[in-house]
Amino acid sequence: MRVRITRQLNCLLFAALTAATLSAEAHLTDSDMTYPAGTIEQLAKASGCMSCHGPGGISQSPQWPNLAGQKAPYLESQLQAFRAGRRKNGMMENISQNLTAEDMKRLANYFSKLPVNNH
Repeated sequence: MRVRITRQLNCLLFAALTAATLSAEAHLTDSDMTYPAGTIEQLAKASGCMSCHGPGGISQSPQWPNLAGQKAPYLESQLQAFRAGRRKNGMMENISQNLTAEDMKRLANYFSKLPVNNH
């Protein structure tokens, strides 16, 4: 029972921190997609991207695709498809619901610029 409550509290805390971080980051826009050091990486971590897709966008499991080096328009369109329900994956559908269009563009651009051979 104690473990179950702890897990639920951890999930709730993670969700609250993610929402707070996304809200704080949502106002940051930049037409040339350059960001102060760490801000987009913080968004990627807070969104949970790196939990599955790995640090630096290289997944540690074949279950999840690598994001590093993918084309930004492709990544952005996939996030939009998850959000709209055109592409099915429960976790990604939930994550994409918490991202603004600007967040999706920034994340796609960030991961597209990461080196593929960073591990």
